[in-house]
Amino acid sequence: MGTVLKGCYIVTSEKTVRSDLRIDGEKIESIGLSVEKDGDEIIDLKGSYILPGGIDAHTHFDLELPNIKTSDDFKSGTKSAIAGGTTTIIDFVNCHRGEKLSDALETYKEKTKGKCYSDYGFHMTLCEWNKEVESEMEEMVKQGITSFKMYMAYKDTLQVNEEEIEQALKKSKELGALISFHCENGDEIIKNINDLISKGKSAVKYHEASRSSEVEYEAVNTLIKIARKINYPVFIVHLSSKMSLDAVIKARREGVKIFVETCPHYLLLNKDFYELKGDDGLEGSKYVMSPPLRSREDNNALWEGIKLGEIDTIATDHCSFNYKDKRENAKIDFSKIPNGIPSVQHRMELIFSYGVKDKIISLNEMVKLTSTNPAKIFGLYPKKGEIKVGSDADLLIIEDGYKDTISFENSIQEVDYTPYEGFESNGKIKRVFLRGKELVKDGEFIGKEPTGQYISRNKWSYERR
Repeated sequence: MGTVLKGCYIVTSEKTVRSDLRIDGEKIESIGLSVEKDGDEIIDLKGSYILPGGIDAHTHFDLELPNIKTSDDFKSGTKSAIAGGTTTIIDFVNCHRGEKLSDALETYKEKTKGKCYSDYGFHMTLCEWNKEVESEMEEMVKQGITSFKMYMAYKDTLQVNEEEIEQALKKSKELGALISFHCENGDEIIKNINDLISKGKSAVKYHEASRSSEVEYEAVNTLIKIARKINYPVFIVHLSSKMSLDAVIKARREGVKIFVETCPHYLLLNKDFYELKGDDGLEGSKYVMSPPLRSREDNNALWEGIKLGEIDTIATDHCSFNYKDKRENAKIDFSKIPNGIPSVQHRMELIFSYGVKDKIISLNEMVKLTSTNPAKIFGLYPKKGEIKVGSDADLLIIEDGYKDTISFENSIQEVDYTPYEGFESNGKIKRVFLRGKELVKDGEFIGKEPTGQYISRNKWSYERR
């Protein structure tokens, strides 16, 4: 027995068509009219939109830092993802200096075992470069981890230098893998923090000043220089500023291949939030992440970049620390506040509400940014990121003409706030299917046990138009 979704608008990255869709097992079996068979379950969707399940290629669940751990583990994080219409996440294996990549991977296999409601994959963090790391990169690719990450910030822990980036990019080119980069000049950040603190400027608002747009811009230009030399694509995560986007656009015109991700917070929030006081003057600590929130001009420039096709994906960088912990650390100084915010549950409805409904982008472009492009860039396509016969039946049904407000009180995320408190939602996440199994019905999460599977990914298959 299959399931037939009737009377719906099927939305892909290329087109929108009114049609029926039949699910057989875990796959999309047929698309068209009169596709039902005897015994099928029929679901009348009455003109709702069916999108491919969202793919969030940038999450940090169950992340352990020296003095704190994220509030969302893989169980609550992937449950939140599904509730918000994201059916696949790609998280980061946090590998420390001196640790074998394979040992770090085993740790994350244990973290995820039997806990994921969504399907999932891993990126592998590279925080140093040596012969052992180079050799292990090959083994990671064999295990379906075809993307890596390097940080140009977080000095003395994660930060790598130009020579390490160059050598890793050469190896990546040999393997056909992709490296994503956190672009901030870590040396400048340390200088800025020390300078601000020495002058008594320890309030939350100085977080943005310590990691200004120029700090991101410098790192982006350094990466462009290396990518041009090696002649191989790079991926920039969480791009936050007009200045850096302009540098990327210029480099692309000169033939450098760069893929770019931004996040909802760089589109919808701005640095004025750091000025929020709350009851104890520290409410702005809720919004501390890196890179920081920027100006409204930067918000507008990123939306324009999306509209013009200059930004390839929208992910969340979901890294949830409780406000109570952020606030306590903010009492010391801004540099002690754990960096990161929650948003995996709200990404799809935010982009629908403020991108599509505000007529900045089409629904097809939303699909491209939140599902199809990440599937192609990170080796999931066409298994994921597409509505076509043979693809996984990962489906999101959005009901238009809906009004609600976002609040942490009705969120599944295991965190004591949402940065989008009070934001209006115009699109109800009505139903969600993961590989043919319905996990959200009439807006309510109905999954019983985690059934998410690890996805061994192929090499990237994406060309910018």
